[in-house]
Amino acid sequence: MSTSAATINTAVAGQPGTPDIAALFERQQTRALALRTSTARERVERIKQLKQLILERRADMARACAADFKKPAAEVEATEILPIIQEANAAIRHAKKWMQPKPVAPTRLLFGTQSAIHYEPRGVCLIVSPWNYPFNLTFGPLVSALAAGNTAILKPSEMTPHCAALMQEMIADLFPEDEVAVIQGAAETTQQLLGQPFDHIFFTGSPTIGKIVMRAAAEHLTSVTLELGGKSPAIVDASADVDQAAKNIAWGKFANNGQTCIAPDYVYVHEDVRSAFAEAVDKALHKLYGAQERIANNADYCRMVNDRHYERVSAIIDDAKTRGATILRGGERDATERFIAPTVIGDVPADARLMQEEIFGPVLPILTYRDTDEVIAGINGRPKALALYLFARDKTVSERIIAETSAGGTSINTTLMHYMHGRLPFGGVNNSGIGSAHGHWGFKAFSHERAVLRNRFAPVFLFMPPYGRLTRLVARLATRFMS
Repeated sequence: MSTSAATINTAVAGQPGTPDIAALFERQQTRALALRTSTARERVERIKQLKQLILERRADMARACAADFKKPAAEVEATEILPIIQEANAAIRHAKKWMQPKPVAPTRLLFGTQSAIHYEPRGVCLIVSPWNYPFNLTFGPLVSALAAGNTAILKPSEMTPHCAALMQEMIADLFPEDEVAVIQGAAETTQQLLGQPFDHIFFTGSPTIGKIVMRAAAEHLTSVTLELGGKSPAIVDASADVDQAAKNIAWGKFANNGQTCIAPDYVYVHEDVRSAFAEAVDKALHKLYGAQERIANNADYCRMVNDRHYERVSAIIDDAKTRGATILRGGERDATERFIAPTVIGDVPADARLMQEEIFGPVLPILTYRDTDEVIAGINGRPKALALYLFARDKTVSERIIAETSAGGTSINTTLMHYMHGRLPFGGVNNSGIGSAHGHWGFKAFSHERAVLRNRFAPVFLFMPPYGRLTRLVARLATRFMS
């Protein structure tokens, strides 16, 4: 199957009205009860069909991303399609094993019992996805929801309308609405969805909206997985390979025009290598995107998603300049194209908006430090980040920073790559998120771990009323035995 850009445009222009959300939710509730007994083979077959559909529509996905924010086709393949295929492959290989009850050995006190953890579907799940990686961050969690045996309603971002329209078309081609459905709309639609008593909500977005989602979930005591963001630091130690650090930080920061939740938000650079690092970043950007004056015409460089985000990032650049910061590279902008060149800024004061807000754009502040204590204090003085990046050849430095800071995940001598490791949990901590995703962790996020205990010959009657001398003696002896 394939869809032309013209077809996608028509779909966006003729978006249907919001469906009866309550009625759809009720239909999915009914279907979710039937899916509780679905087999591993049935779940895997659904995931295989989704995987095949994504591979068939990859060209359409690239066109939709290009139409929404000029995302390069190679980045769509690497950051949208590849992670979903990896997620699907893991579920296809391991769903049967993940579904099996996990035996648990009895404690000494409960000798004579037999126990296991059973993984049961949560039920009807809501997946609210963002605009920056629209396909990846919608279909990736969907794979986990399907592997766990749930129904799902998907709410993609209205900021990437071509992508949202294509997702709705793809899902409608593959699934009945009572199993998986896509609902388009803006904030009002999301609020209507959050009013339903979902069994689980998987939200990817900003900490500010994450708090709104969590408050809404609390009304129904709904469990949540929140993948949020924050100001993720990078650190370049004096012992670092400066060229390696510059190349990886430049790639991690400016891919997708900086609109990546785990992009390095700012970088601490040791004063001994600060000048070398700035020069190395300049060379790395030239290699990645060509001469500075020609980046605006480079098809490998993405754009800001809309005018509002363009204006926001422009404003924080201007704010930094007003406060005395120095533009080391970039700063060029074109509002008609929503183009902001890769921009590196030094001498950034602590009260600048660049250091107070998550940037989510192609701007890299460089902070110079002398002592690791400064870095640790600075990181610990902020809300916990989704990612932390460290470039150092001295292992004692990396071990100390990992031990004395907290972040959702960490990559050493690279950026972003921990996200791509399907055998690692991905998620935040506190302000940067709740819960984990990917692989087995994604399956468990959409599953309830149900404790099941069977009594075989445990003498539980010894602890039952009436509480006479024998009962008291048995209880006392049990306490002594357990001490």
